[in-house]
Amino acid sequence: MRVIIYEGTASLYAKQNERKYMQYHITAPAQFRQTIKLPASKSISNRALMIHALSGGQLLPDDDACHTTACSLENLSDCDDTKVIVQALRHRPPTIDIKAAGTAMRFMTAYLAVQDGAEHVITGTERMKHRPIGTLVDALRQLGADITYVGEEGFPPLRIRGQRLQGGPLEVPGNISSQYISALLLIGPALQQGLTLRLTGDIISRPYIELTLWMMREFGASAEWSNFETITVSPQPYTCRPYYIESDWSAASYWYEIMALSGNADDELRLEGLMDGSKQGDSSVRYLFSLLGVKTVFDTTTAGVPTTVTLRHSGRCVPRLEYDFTGSPDLAQTFVVCCSLMGVPFHFRGLSTLKIKETDRIQALKNEMRKLGYVLHDANDSELVWNGERCEPSYESGIDTYEDHRMALAFAPAALRIPGLCINNPQVVTKSYPRFWDDLIHCGFKI
Repeated sequence: MRVIIYEGTASLYAKQNERKYMQYHITAPAQFRQTIKLPASKSISNRALMIHALSGGQLLPDDDACHTTACSLENLSDCDDTKVIVQALRHRPPTIDIKAAGTAMRFMTAYLAVQDGAEHVITGTERMKHRPIGTLVDALRQLGADITYVGEEGFPPLRIRGQRLQGGPLEVPGNISSQYISALLLIGPALQQGLTLRLTGDIISRPYIELTLWMMREFGASAEWSNFETITVSPQPYTCRPYYIESDWSAASYWYEIMALSGNADDELRLEGLMDGSKQGDSSVRYLFSLLGVKTVFDTTTAGVPTTVTLRHSGRCVPRLEYDFTGSPDLAQTFVVCCSLMGVPFHFRGLSTLKIKETDRIQALKNEMRKLGYVLHDANDSELVWNGERCEPSYESGIDTYEDHRMALAFAPAALRIPGLCINNPQVVTKSYPRFWDDLIHCGFKI
């Protein structure tokens, strides 16, 4: 079994200066009518890679001869988070450095635990060493995994001695990161007794769990909800099949934001590679942005077929937006910036996981929106509110990105309302959308 790896072309602007500190000054065009080829879905790419590896597949370099193989994964994401998984699976070094890739840390931890006879240390950036992983380690240990902490208890790095695991019943809280749950589900078919996973309490980020189950079934696994809180995975191996990865709805959200903030009624954007009826949780962006005046038109609505989506202005916008982002927390930054700049007060809930992402996103948003003149308030470590309160803007020093790709991606469209807006350390976008700055330039932005 072989898989095609598309390394992609790294952004010219992300590579032109390797200093730790860079700053981009962004000026938006007066109007635009452009077609953007979106990056492949990071979420689907990462799951497909793990499933391929668990089925015994090998990773080969990009090679035209691979295009006719029965087991090719086509259109893999070229983002940093996917590349670290590719490199880990291809080379399998004794120490695996997944850098800042949270998904890779969770998925690879579970994967390595079932690699009989292999021993690895998995580590990452300094921030990664402060992102909790104890819940996943505890769950894997209950299944029989041999995992020890190299440093601080409950956090990476980890030493993992792989072995065959029995599997069986397991209970974890439903309000933990869906990446923990997905990591456990993905190895389910490799467990000798399969996995019966019961999620207790409230279940957050359910769309990401559904995406994982859908991907598993796409590759022949038997994985279903047996009731509202329990998932049963049979010890039925994955099967090999060719698979094309659709474009990323999370990446599309920034172009929806650009359209919403655009002041020209004739502007139009065409986004390639998206699917109607996508299992990606962030596909809800099309419905949310319809409330902010963006109309979505699919070229075709055939199930499972990537197509082009056209964005236009509808001329209608709600006076206030309230929404629970429990199922799609990665969209929160986009809507915080967009609603504020559009003058749409909001109350956003379901943001508890934002505090343990690449940075504390709740605090980061409060800091940077204040620079733009907007005073946000938080509550219960899971809510953000803006009721129209303003302050004196002071954005001359630029928007800080906190080593968080989504801070740069969400704030860049603000240049449509703030000419010459500066983004500090903009190269962080390579984590999920390496060509973002190039695509902005293609759309007429000046950087």
